[in-house]
Amino acid sequence: MGSEVARVLAERGADGEGVELTRVTRTARQAGEVRWAIGAEPPPEELAGPWDVIVHTAASTRWTMTRDEAVAANVNPVRSVLELAGPATHLVHVSTAYADGRDPGDDPGGGPPSEFGRYRNAYEWSKARCEDLVLERAGPVTVVRPPLILGRAGDGAIARFSGPYTLLQTLVSGLAAAVVGDPGGYAEIAPVDQVADVIADAVHGPAPPSPKVEVVAGGAASMTLAGLIDVACSTLNALRAEAGVPPIAPPPFISAERWHRFFLPLARQHLSPVQSQAVELLGMFESYTSMPRPFTPTRPVADPALILVRSIRWWARQRPRLALRVPEPWALIG
Repeated sequence: MGSEVARVLAERGADGEGVELTRVTRTARQAGEVRWAIGAEPPPEELAGPWDVIVHTAASTRWTMTRDEAVAANVNPVRSVLELAGPATHLVHVSTAYADGRDPGDDPGGGPPSEFGRYRNAYEWSKARCEDLVLERAGPVTVVRPPLILGRAGDGAIARFSGPYTLLQTLVSGLAAAVVGDPGGYAEIAPVDQVADVIADAVHGPAPPSPKVEVVAGGAASMTLAGLIDVACSTLNALRAEAGVPPIAPPPFISAERWHRFFLPLARQHLSPVQSQAVELLGMFESYTSMPRPFTPTRPVADPALILVRSIRWWARQRPRLALRVPEPWALIG
């Protein structure tokens, strides 16, 4: 998100001087960009302020973090950002639409209880803790909550492939032996440029007198899991047909109960380490791609299916060998 927000803000122009910050572990993208091991060391002098607006987009979205890793990657950096904000500073914080966790009745069943309670993983849990910290401050706050993020609405472009793009890789490699979840459940996605526009609107607009939460989602227009898989496979197969490559077969659906009670025990005994890793990853997607209800957006996403098509086409252009890969059939090991 950070790269896209910086691009949109640069296109819109700024009323004053701004500073772009990157974590110290990353390579600076341009001259003048400030590096900071946020959450682990004091801020550099360039960030002394005072600041009219602070936009915080940095976070680790890895679903397999431990609690301590999530605190270090996500919670502590927010604490550091809050120290930079003065009483009048408008803090624009990028969270996630899943920060509320699951309602008790939405648990798919069959799986072990989460160590994070109502939250699916350490990422969600940490983002909820971050929201608590941000909303407790006395100054103006805007929280932006996107769902799974894909490429730009117009051309599908995105700076980095993560999250839902992992599902594409498993489809073309043959590692997606099955999709876990309810085919009729909702799968919420949003284009990265729309999320960036919402953030930029907050930056250039008046500071809200009370905490404001923006939810970017399809809502009633959201795709179902079955629709998402159908669009993904048909788009990939159209590209593969153009290149003279055999199509991929849509994977079957498995309910969460069958997944946890029958498939996972078998997988742990008879699959290779790579296959087992893919199985665990597909299981993590279940609660994100087959929700019983869509989100209620403040900023609705128009035509999610078209956004998915354009995002897949962009991904395929950047990863042609992977997109045209011939899937390898699964084989049990002794």
